[in-house]
Amino acid sequence: MNQMNTTPLQERDCSWARALHIFGDKWSILIIREAFAGVSKFSDFQRNIGLAKNILATRLDMLCEHEVMMRVPQREGSSRSAYVLTPKGQALFPIIVAIGQWGDKWIFGSKGEPVRIVDKETGSPVQPIAVFSHSGRHLNSSDVTMTAGPGASERTTNHLARLAKASNR
Repeated sequence: MNQMNTTPLQERDCSWARALHIFGDKWSILIIREAFAGVSKFSDFQRNIGLAKNILATRLDMLCEHEVMMRVPQREGSSRSAYVLTPKGQALFPIIVAIGQWGDKWIFGSKGEPVRIVDKETGSPVQPIAVFSHSGRHLNSSDVTMTAGPGASERTTNHLARLAKASNR
């Protein structure tokens, strides 16, 4: 069996795998979505998502452990915690928007989006998330390739070389 298939996500030489280890399950993504909407109390996360307390506690612990969220007192002197996004968690905003926009287009389609993300200042819907080149040119998947970066292991470098060779056939 390919060793890559048996290596735990958090140990793989792959940014996607390691990120998915942290927030790749359905509950964590929904917790992060709620946090962006301003939810911070355990009971509110539980009510809004409809998640069992033990699973919610486990996911919040994982998000805090990986510094995506942090525990803060609900109010000064309170023993109850609130959960807020850290800068690392705030950086997930484009990803959360992109997942929602993908669902709006490919799942809800002509029925229209169930939730609209709008600019508070103008009330206008946000633009679709897109990828641009350094010069500002809009890019699609056929416009890019993956190459080994400075943190790549020999295994990753070899894997990417095999992919490049296969795509040039």
